[in-house]
Amino acid sequence: MKLSVVMPIYNEGNTLRSVIERVLSVPLDIELLCVDDGSGDGSREILNKLQTEHGNLRLFLQQRNMGKGAALRRGIQEATGDFVIIQDADLEYDPQDYPAVLDPLVQGKADVVYGSRFLGSGPHRVLYFWHSVGNRILTLLSNCLTNINLSDMETCYKAFRREVIQSIPIEENRFGFEPEITVKVAKRRLRIYEVGISYWGRTYEEGKKIGWKDGLRALWCLLKYSIREPVTAGESALQPPRVAEQNPTSAGEASSSRY
Repeated sequence: MKLSVVMPIYNEGNTLRSVIERVLSVPLDIELLCVDDGSGDGSREILNKLQTEHGNLRLFLQQRNMGKGAALRRGIQEATGDFVIIQDADLEYDPQDYPAVLDPLVQGKADVVYGSRFLGSGPHRVLYFWHSVGNRILTLLSNCLTNINLSDMETCYKAFRREVIQSIPIEENRFGFEPEITVKVAKRRLRIYEVGISYWGRTYEEGKKIGWKDGLRALWCLLKYSIREPVTAGESALQPPRVAEQNPTSAGEASSSRY
């Protein structure tokens, strides 16, 4: 079983080496696809060095800052694993949660798994009240529009069967990725599971970048895609995932967000 970890990066030089070491320390067959989205803080130089140290790190460089969704679109297109998971380049999410998040996929029960910050008993850093309120309101509205019962729509940890996520066109370039993909997954009647994860949120002083304007954009995306996206039959229920034998992953080539 091979896992593709897609990591969008924008000015995360302070945490980049630590998070990459944590991802690659997980005892799984991992290819790490790092997509730098026009960083200007030295992140690219760090990534170039790390690529020479780790044969399973593939680096892709956006020519300019295009947004988180654009970086994810590039990384997902390049993925070759059996499963794909999204990983932010900060230290808010713990890669040691990968096995738990992947378990419903590996067992053939799910097509998509969300790692929920509001389920389970893992440690959670106590931070902004209004952020949590905003997350819950967006999740509630998402559930009303899609008729699914997620607890954390805005979570970073979303894992997919590779053929599923690569078949879904991603249109949003910035933070609208989360509501867009949630609506499109729900409209396709795919099998969705949630798994509780730990969470170490960071403050704005520590580099947190999402704000209230991104919340408004998420609201707009929920409404837009809920109205526009047709309901289609899922490709999933009768087809177990194809799990390939483990193979070494070679380094990728460099080519061409604000988070």
